Amino acid sequence: MPSSPKPIITLIDGRSGAGKSHYAAGLANTSGAQVVSLDEVYPGWDGLDAGSWHIYTHVVLPISQGLPARYQRWDWTTHSPGSWVTVAENTNLILEGCGAIRREMLPFASSSIYLEAPEELRHERALHRDGNSYEAHWQRWALQEQRFLNLHHSNRIAAVVEKTWGE
Repeated sequence: MPSSPKPIITLIDGRSGAGKSHYAAGLANTSGAQVVSLDEVYPGWDGLDAGSWHIYTHVVLPISQGLPARYQRWDWTTHSPGSWVTVAENTNLILEGCGAIRREMLPFASSSIYLEAPEELRHERALHRDGNSYEAHWQRWALQEQRFLNLHHSNRIAAVVEKTWGE
């Protein structure tokens, strides 16, 4: 019995406001892949590392082994763990968000894309997207992004680095 081909896993990373969600939606529209946003799983404003690790252990590893995957959403309204989402084992995936490209994930990824934009533009986009409620967390989140970049070098290990200004 022939084995089915492994699902395609695309990683899209970049700092807040770089255009990851927009890029992922366009790619999903043309490819039919399911988008999993790390924004769904970060356990609060201090959860970049935990959200990235959660996606790696609960989605990337099972899918790469031909198994169904599950990830737990974070309920931003109640600030508590939310519902679990099941992903079928043969699902092509686009994983997008800050922390999508970590060293451990690269061997399982078909492609990895890091999006870059100047901080001022990213800040403007993020506030337009999330409203002024994000303003109080901008610096807090930026420090986590920088720490993650220092550890994983996502912008250097990505197969493609794309500039997104002017969008």
